[in-house]
Parts: sequence; C-alpha cells; structure tokens
Amino acid sequence: MPEPPLVVVADPIDAEALATLRAGPCRVVDASAEPAGLERALPGAWGLIVRSRTKVTAALLGRAPALRLIARAGVGLDNVDVPAARARGIQVVNVPQAATTSVAELTITFYLLLVRGLLPSIGSTKAGRWEKGTHGHELAGRTVGFVGYGRIAREVARRLSAFGVRTIAYDPFVTTAPDATTLVPLERLLADADIVSVHASLTAENRHLIGRAELARMRPGAFLVNVARGPLVDEAALLDALREGRLGGAALDVFETEPPSRPELLADPRVVCTPHLGASTEDAQRKAGAGVVAEVLHALGAPLAAEPTGPGAPRIVPGA
Repeated sequence: MPEPPLVVVADPIDAEALATLRAGPCRVVDASAEPAGLERALPGAWGLIVRSRTKVTAALLGRAPALRLIARAGVGLDNVDVPAARARGIQVVNVPQAATTSVAELTITFYLLLVRGLLPSIGSTKAGRWEKGTHGHELAGRTVGFVGYGRIAREVARRLSAFGVRTIAYDPFVTTAPDATTLVPLERLLADADIVSVHASLTAENRHLIGRAELARMRPGAFLVNVARGPLVDEAALLDALREGRLGGAALDVFETEPPSRPELLADPRVVCTPHLGASTEDAQRKAGAGVVAEVLHALGAPLAAEPTGPGAPRIVPGA
C-alpha cells in the first residue's frame, strides 16, 4: 500500500491549522523551524506550504521532483516562481482575503498617526516631557489616493467613509469602482491626494512605481503610505523628498530590502515604520492557516465540512 502524500510546512502557520492538517490523509513534516529539515523533506514532498520567508525558486522546485501543490498562507506570490511551477504542472494557491481586515486597519492607523502628527508627541510624553500645543490636522475632509484598488484598498475606502474622507484611485486593471471612489490617472491622483496610499501588487514592470518623478508630483506636505511591497517605492527618492521638505511624512510597513537597509530613513521623525506586520495579527494568521490547510485537504480529496469561503477563502492562481 503506498504511503500517503507528504506535505511539507516550510514556514510557521497557525497551530490549530497545523493540527487540522496532521489529521488529514497525508504525512506532515513541519520544517518551519529548521531549514535543513526542509532540504531533507523536499525530494519526497507532494505539497509545500509557505508564507513569505521561503523563496520558492526554480532551483528549489528542482529539488522537489514529486511536488504537485504550492500553498501560500498569505496574499502575494512574489516569493513563488509561478511560471516555473506552471511549467511543471504544479498547482499554486494563496489566501488573499485572510489579511484584508488587518492590513486595512493598520493602513488607517498610519493615516491617523501621520495627519495628527502623533509620533513625536508619543515619544516626547514617554520621555517625560509635557509638550502641548496646536499641531496636526483632522483626517476629515482630506483626500486619500489609492495606487492600486483591490480588496484591501476598497476595505480601507469603506472604513474611511465614516471619517468624511474623499477617496480617489488609480488602477489600470479596474474600469469601474464599486463604490464612491473616483478612478483617476496617476498624475491627477498624485497632484490631488493629501495621502498617497500604495496597495498595488509587485511585478517585474512596476518596481519603483512611486519614484522620483512621482514624488515630485505629489502636493507639498502630502503623506506617502506603503503597506503593499517595498520595491514599489524608490526609498532613495523618498528620503530626498523628505529631506527637501516636500513631503509631510511617510508610513512604511514594507521596504525595498527587509530588514531595512537605510537607517537614515528609519531615523527620520516624520517616518512611521513597522516590520512588515500588516498581516501579522492573530486573527489574520488564523484565517490564513485555516484557508491554506483547507485548500491542501481539498486537493488531497478530503471531505470538507463546508467549502472555504469569506475572509480566509483561498484562491487558485489562474493558469497554475
């Protein structure tokens, strides 16, 4: 009798989801804490579960001749060589909706920190100073411009309606907005927005989508927020724009290289920065783990209590 298929977990997933996977019709190797364990398990792997840490390159795929499924417990697939997987007939799935709420909430937190100018006040108060005075502005009445108008940006826009914020968006793949957001060319968005909020997917073509020319088109004192992928923003150009006083500040959850390689950007008091944790709430990781395990079990032919739907539902990548 043949052994059950081997599923290798390369990056940590929710403990309850891992237990559900172990109870399924497969063998499970949890190599998330030991890179050497991943190398040992790859030759016999039928399925591979990753988050963002493991890079599924063509070279890695070459060490996994039996691989039939790659499951990404998260949104983006820039750490997976999808064309190489497609050429091998390997199915690729991800869980794009799992982190929507968490990233949307972090995005609005960034807006409030920037517009109110709260970061210096938080630091000075914790340092024992009591520096009152008028500073910052209300979010109400501002214009937020979304660069990329997918799930997360739309969820941010839905929440912003309660703040009395005008929303505009640039997305070459969206022809009609499903809400009150106005679709505009990128040049107009940059000129009109008080906050330019980056939510695009990273491709080979749009690296430095927000570069020196785009930053120069932003209105004086505007803010830049990036919760998508670091290479979408030219950090050297952003640092120059801040030094020249053309921007009011920036909030970054993602960086061109991670961990960040520009300490002067992190040290700027007008920059709010976090370590790529937009999707790192317990809630989002629970949804991501449950969704990705449900897809693996489905591919194995295991019966499901219900088809995975809603915030944790996985998505099959077209053509993969």
